[in-house]
Amino acid sequence: MSNSEHLATVMVNAFIDAVERGIDLVPVVADSTSTAKIAPFMQKFPGRLVNVGIAEQTLVGAAAGLALGGKVAVTCNAAPFLISRANEQIKVDICYNNTNVKLFGLNSGASYGPLASTHHSIDDIAVLRGFGNIEIYAPSSPQECRQIIDYALDHIGPVYIRLDGKALPELHDESYRFTPGKIDVLRQGKDVALVAMGSTVHEIVSAAAELAQRGIEATVIGVPSIRPCDTAQLLSLLKPHRAVVSVEEHNINGGVGSLVAEVLAEAGCAIPLRRLGIADGKYALAGDRAATRAYHEIDTAGIVKHAVALYQTHAKQ
Repeated sequence: MSNSEHLATVMVNAFIDAVERGIDLVPVVADSTSTAKIAPFMQKFPGRLVNVGIAEQTLVGAAAGLALGGKVAVTCNAAPFLISRANEQIKVDICYNNTNVKLFGLNSGASYGPLASTHHSIDDIAVLRGFGNIEIYAPSSPQECRQIIDYALDHIGPVYIRLDGKALPELHDESYRFTPGKIDVLRQGKDVALVAMGSTVHEIVSAAAELAQRGIEATVIGVPSIRPCDTAQLLSLLKPHRAVVSVEEHNINGGVGSLVAEVLAEAGCAIPLRRLGIADGKYALAGDRAATRAYHEIDTAGIVKHAVALYQTHAKQ
């Protein structure tokens, strides 16, 4: 696998391989063939893709019908439109009825940048965590993405996979093995725990390197598996630290920051936590990706700033 790859490309390659190994997979798109980068699949398997047009509710309903007919249905369109426009159909047709549909939320977070809040998806994890019967994943690298997709296509039941809209470098070596629920520890430290999901894992990896230069050793924790989640493992990783910083290109409510807060609170752990993301009651800044992350302090500089402040405040307590 190349050093940097678009996760939608990883998705399409996984679909092609799945059909070739005998999985009766049918992608469903909502006039989103370009977004899904699915042309190679269409060329290889003409007639296997269903395009419902710009009709997200129909997208989800059609996928549910295909699943009830014995197909492995996969929806491929932009996360903001999938989650917002087809909310009720996801809740009822997919989750409540426990149909075998895999929902791919493409260009999640603020991937669409300057297109602003209509195209940003900063609440998808929060929404889906409120639904039953659906597993939720947010891969941080091409290899992790491929392993999550391969697992999802073999799993019977609803799955949501949150995919970033930019090419991501590889974080894992060939020995990496994704397991549903398992926490991904990319660096071990003793002072501060940095926790993130999806593409912001790259930001905490970079922040940890900068913190080390300042004499602060950070543990870098990726949470690719939001549901199921091994909360006991997550708690054991957090407990030795003086402070915890969570980072996400998502509202601070309902995402990985909330997950961390819940784990700490329910265990009675009084470890200081700083949740970095899109602030409560706010929308993501419309702009270039780097500018947006800097504004919301979910880039490397912002993470370092908050981690240093939090650690120094509580290091001697």
